[in-house]
Amino acid sequence: MDDGVDRPRWLSKEEDRAWRGYRRMQLLLNRQIARDLARDAGLSEADYDVLSNVSEAPGGSMRLTELARHMRWSKSRLSHHITRMEQRGLVVRGEVASDARGSVISLTDRGLETIRQAAPGHVESVRRHFVDLLTPAQLAAFAEISWTVVDHLLEAEP
Repeated sequence: MDDGVDRPRWLSKEEDRAWRGYRRMQLLLNRQIARDLARDAGLSEADYDVLSNVSEAPGGSMRLTELARHMRWSKSRLSHHITRMEQRGLVVRGEVASDARGSVISLTDRGLETIRQAAPGHVESVRRHFVDLLTPAQLAAFAEISWTVVDHLLEAEP
């Protein structure tokens, strides 16, 4: 009997197992990668994300607004984090000539050296705790699944 009330579409046993496994994996994997990064390089995940994104940007610089959008952070939150990184000598903030309110983030020599030293250990941690545990077929399936969800979520953003 249809009473006009939408019923929840509860997860099947298999769907629930996949969802809970993903959630638990995400929590444990992120924590382990962050722990390794802090121990091996003295960096937080946010520090590493800033340094790696800016180092890979054309010209080794990135507008604050672009970096905030890429990291899915508010400009205010990122600006505060950048200030702390500036105090540690990892980045510098410059002005955008065409936009008095805009700023560009660049790595200092120390920041560039920090990311160069941190990257090999970070990649090894990612391999040890994720990549090397999967078969090539599992890794390909995981990539396909991940990007399917990412594409959907990006399309849904305002």
